[in-house]
Amino acid sequence: MEEAAELGNYLPLSFESPTEQEYIDFLWDAFETNYTYGKYQFAFLAYHMLAMSFVYANIWQIRQTRPQEFATALIGFSKDHERELLEASSPFDFWCVNESTVLRFLKLIGCDNAKVGCYAALVKQRNEVAHSNGHIFFSSQAALDVGITEVLRVVDEIQTLSRPVVEQCYQEFLLQGRDPLEREYPDEADQIREVLIRSNYMSRRDVDICRAFDVETLAASEGIDAIRALHSTLAAQYGPEV
Repeated sequence: MEEAAELGNYLPLSFESPTEQEYIDFLWDAFETNYTYGKYQFAFLAYHMLAMSFVYANIWQIRQTRPQEFATALIGFSKDHERELLEASSPFDFWCVNESTVLRFLKLIGCDNAKVGCYAALVKQRNEVAHSNGHIFFSSQAALDVGITEVLRVVDEIQTLSRPVVEQCYQEFLLQGRDPLEREYPDEADQIREVLIRSNYMSRRDVDICRAFDVETLAASEGIDAIRALHSTLAAQYGPEV
């Protein structure tokens, strides 16, 4: 159970709507309850859905930060799906495309076909678990723990590959928010919470990447003092976990 909780560090710190937070809380409760009572098959279903929520948030960041690349990747989708993906107002809107297909967007962060196929295998496994096929694939805690370890391995791999996207997103946030009179919120903490973290569905691991960003690479930029203030506030507000 302790290892499984690590997934929380990869999930968004905040959400655009209360219902999204309720959904994640519901999945965690379903996982923990079924794990505690030995219903490991259902615990895996909930855990996999949490992992896919991470994937959707990751793809959302790609769409927000690299919109042209995202749009190009839509070649081959139906016109209806193309419109739905481009007009999505939340990462959870990506459910309109089946999960194995939506994983193709991870190619935009360097996932090759082999990796995408590996990730899709987890989706296939989840689908097999969810069907009434007469099999109990996770009949013991040990079996579920193996599944959890594999899910976390995949999640961490995707997170590592997404680092350049997060860094680009953060740099653009700093540059676009360097004028306190022009940005959405004059207060640094409000700007970070609402514009950086909430809008981009950033996780604790995403914030760790932002905190490690070398702000002095922007030293020649206009408004560098305000940029440094934003970065310092991020470090203070979202420092290392105790």
